[in-house]
Amino acid sequence: MTNYNAVLGRNTEDAPKNIGPYSQSVAYSHYNNFSAQLPIDPKTGELVVGGVKEQAEQCFKNIKAVVNSIDHIMNDIVKVTIYVKNIKDVDAIDEVYKTVFTNYLPTRTVVAVAALPMDALVQVDALLSYGEGTIPNAPQSGDLIKLTNNTSNAPMSALSTQAVAFSHYNNLSTQLPIDPKSGRLVTGGVKEQAAQALKNIKAILESIDVPFDDIVKINIFLKNFSDIDAVNEVYTTFFPDSAIARAVAYVPARTVIAATALPMDALVQIEAVVSHGDGTPPQLVEDRHGLIIEANNTKNAPTSPLSSQTVAFSHYNHLSAQLPIDSKTGEMVVGGVKEQVAQCLKNIKEIIESVDHKMADVVKVNVFLKNITDIDAVNEAYTTFFPEGTPARTVIGVSALPGDALVQIDAVVSNAEGTPPVA
Repeated sequence: MTNYNAVLGRNTEDAPKNIGPYSQSVAYSHYNNFSAQLPIDPKTGELVVGGVKEQAEQCFKNIKAVVNSIDHIMNDIVKVTIYVKNIKDVDAIDEVYKTVFTNYLPTRTVVAVAALPMDALVQVDALLSYGEGTIPNAPQSGDLIKLTNNTSNAPMSALSTQAVAFSHYNNLSTQLPIDPKSGRLVTGGVKEQAAQALKNIKAILESIDVPFDDIVKINIFLKNFSDIDAVNEVYTTFFPDSAIARAVAYVPARTVIAATALPMDALVQIEAVVSHGDGTPPQLVEDRHGLIIEANNTKNAPTSPLSSQTVAFSHYNHLSAQLPIDSKTGEMVVGGVKEQVAQCLKNIKEIIESVDHKMADVVKVNVFLKNITDIDAVNEAYTTFFPEGTPARTVIGVSALPGDALVQIDAVVSNAEGTPPVA
């Protein structure tokens, strides 16, 4: 393996000009991280005329333009996240979706959120496989294959694959609290629903012989943010899962997101990003086996017993969402959204530097805003940390954040040195 990977940000005029300091796509190693696409007509710079169906069509047209501009195809997408303003619009969006993915189905997440930039009705995010990789002047395994998997032991969908592996990662579709035998939501409250969502994730991983503790990142979508304590009570019964993980107190990186609504009127849904140590063929055996998960915490950023600040595996670092908390005082910083954005990014910077990396290594940033109208103030603080505007970025408005914060931010970071195999 090599430590000479390069972060590659790219833009095309065939997709909308970025409405902030970010790149349309950022490739690193064997993945392309996309900025979420809004339903903007690239010729006018305005939202397309029409309703949610027309907006969904434009989002996917924009994604396709970015995909085409880097000589890829839509079937190279491994994961799609659809943010909607109104959960009732999902059926109309699905009509469009079926015309985009006609044979191969990526993993998928659908969530209704409080607001989207430009008051859009829908926004679509994507993660793309990148077989040629980003090692300069070196041959790559350009014919790496995607490995798709479904098991009857977890809920199945006609619109998504449960798990799609590519290179050293497995991306799972978000799991709803559905009993796979009945196809219905489990009875009970949020505790029972959280347990079922995690059971479904576990069933998918067991079907591909992957341990539960190989999860590197968890995203929890909550209908009622006040349910977080109840969810955490269940969460701690699943993590750590194995004796080895318990011995080192390993827990994945984590982000909790307030949803205004979830499919099937669920109270919670959970998605996972999973390490895939054996890789996908035809990677060389010595580049595939025995890679380890490296979790890290630093006292220079807020710590939590429920999550690792950063979890590295292979050529990526996944960070837990950071709130605007001063690690020295344990309190929210004084000031408005600018000060809070700066503190979130300071925390991210401390975490990144604690593992001997730098902010230029960030490939994707997700910003969760209490007030979507704060976006200009966010950008003002944001550009002081990312002056080149390289990372891909997604911004959504949420109905609530922990501690009544105005913003929280998580990130995905390149990890050039990789994680060494077990000796």
